[in-house]
Amino acid sequence: MLSILEIFRVGIGPSSSHTVGPMRIASRFMQKASSLDRDLDGLRLRVFLRGSLAFTGEGHGTPRAVVLGLLGYDPASLDLDAAAAAIVDLHASKCLTASNQAKITFDASKDIVLDYERPADLHPNEMECVLFDESGEEQLSRTYYSTGGGFIASKRQLQMPISDDVVKAGSDVPHEFGSAADLLQLCEAQDADICDIILANEDAKRPRGETKAALADITAVMMACIDRGLQTKGTLPGALGVQRRAPDLWRKLSDQPHANEKEQLFDWLNTYAMAVNEENAAGGKVVTAPTNGAAGIVPSVLRHYCAGTPTAAKDVETFLLTAGGIGLLYKQRASISGAEMGCQGEVGVACSMAAGGLAAVWGGTPQQVAQAAEIGMEHNLGLTCDPVGGLVQIPCIERNAIGAVKAVNAARLALHSAGPMKVSLDQVIETMRQTGLDMSSKYKETSQGGLAVNVVEC
Repeated sequence: MLSILEIFRVGIGPSSSHTVGPMRIASRFMQKASSLDRDLDGLRLRVFLRGSLAFTGEGHGTPRAVVLGLLGYDPASLDLDAAAAAIVDLHASKCLTASNQAKITFDASKDIVLDYERPADLHPNEMECVLFDESGEEQLSRTYYSTGGGFIASKRQLQMPISDDVVKAGSDVPHEFGSAADLLQLCEAQDADICDIILANEDAKRPRGETKAALADITAVMMACIDRGLQTKGTLPGALGVQRRAPDLWRKLSDQPHANEKEQLFDWLNTYAMAVNEENAAGGKVVTAPTNGAAGIVPSVLRHYCAGTPTAAKDVETFLLTAGGIGLLYKQRASISGAEMGCQGEVGVACSMAAGGLAAVWGGTPQQVAQAAEIGMEHNLGLTCDPVGGLVQIPCIERNAIGAVKAVNAARLALHSAGPMKVSLDQVIETMRQTGLDMSSKYKETSQGGLAVNVVEC
């Protein structure tokens, strides 16, 4: 069973599936190449990006992410200044140094290929890394997939059959669950909240103190991202010329400290969410929640309802543990990849996670928490992923603001509801999965449909 620390992963913008995932893939391939029992000197490396990685790779920063991964950088600890200097050096030398000090020929301008002709195989985000010798013969080839939220998988892993048994197998945790129904049954049997079940499972992976420290670090990164977004003005990268809006919204709110809080609710949530996603669009440090493209929803709700309260530490843990547990259900039973599910798999899942987390903080029962999560997704079903110009800006930034508001409303509706749910969380997750499978690829992070073709780029 996955950890919630894999759902909340620190990385850089603008896309967890197109930036964080490819960076991790490139690093893994270099480690594999360095372990070969042969001389690598003089070999040439080529990287082929297919499917969504090809169609929106440039706008999502994928070629740069590949280079950073090949240079050995990790998304969570990346020093942007040092990385920029290393990229300049690589473009000049056209040579990679493996961990065993072998020199591999690599010209990023030619050897990263946006392969539009060959379709992706097992997942829409396919990346193949190949080492050739001087005669053009392949010496090592590996195909990987960036499956959303910074998760990566090899071809062999994706070819494994998936079932509830696979989801539960080998989890080595005290409370195995493969569905929301399982999770709710555990809560009833243990007389526990969802956050208690999730924390107990995390205890099987590391000492509880480390988990709590990690959650505190994740929160700190989220809050720092909001703060940077509130203070940084200017134009976002790319041909669209999108201006940052969060700083001006923040200034207007700050200048009206005595305004009606209820009337300003949307403004606060909008500002926080947009601050995060403007930072993400600029390539800044964000937390996948569960993806970069949907990274503003969870922090926005967390900031407005948990930060600065007398019970802030407890509320933050309850919120993140609950939201993370809901995210695990979507990851295990469907997908959090916009290239596979459309934006319902990103903004929709983030809305569902935030709704459930907030309902838990507000004292909701496990059933009410599940209902909040269900409502959060139910009203995002069918949401397409159609980034204009292949950039994670329009409509992505505003979609996070709208998603944050929806999450709060979903939590309120759930807590005001009486009686059992008519639509279960498992049913809405399965509906999202089926909808994603049926959705045309034009509307799944390829920029070949929707707003991406109906809005003039520049």
